[in-house]
Amino acid sequence: MKRIRGQMSESMLLGALLAVVGGFLDVYTYLCRGGVFANAQTGNIVLFGLYLAEREWLTALRYLPPILAFAAGVVAAEELRRRYQNRQSIHWRQVVVLVQATLLCALAFAPQSLNTAVNVVISFVCALQVEAFRKLRGSAFATTMCTGNLRSGTEQLVIWRREGDAKAGRKAARYYAIILFFIGGAVLGGALTDAFDEKAVFAACALLLVIFGMMFIEEEEQKERP
Repeated sequence: MKRIRGQMSESMLLGALLAVVGGFLDVYTYLCRGGVFANAQTGNIVLFGLYLAEREWLTALRYLPPILAFAAGVVAAEELRRRYQNRQSIHWRQVVVLVQATLLCALAFAPQSLNTAVNVVISFVCALQVEAFRKLRGSAFATTMCTGNLRSGTEQLVIWRREGDAKAGRKAARYYAIILFFIGGAVLGGALTDAFDEKAVFAACALLLVIFGMMFIEEEEQKERP
């Protein structure tokens, strides 16, 4: 079988590690930073609408900062792509990962009184990750939430069972594997947050630095069968 060179940013290994980071951060913010999920914004948008309907204006406004921070993270990722995409010495996605690691390390020193600000920053960090890493072996996927991966994986599973399409079967397996790694990150986040409280986020920083180093490697992958 012919072998081709692929981007490490779309590799299964790197995607798995990013999913671990995503699961870790969700549990970290829930257990240690005020009982909220800072990764996906659907919950915040629903609660924002709920409290608007109940005319609890000030409570509703609490949910706007992380939503806006997530949007700002998408804008920032695109700006980093524009500025660094033609650089030979470093890839723009590596810059994204370094920004993530730097911001998360700073959060380890933030007291509980700053939990709202911490969750805003983590929403920003997660948006950077979602925007920069959107493909796994050429297929769209996410590393900070599971709903889309569950939908796509199940769709490919149905195609595999109905049509016997081996390629669809491999795609389904990859999507479900990413979900399992996300769960593993949540387990790790729970254990380390219980043990180290705010400082547990250093583990996510360490994983991001590993990812940064991996991206200097040009992955060699097998070409997919048609």
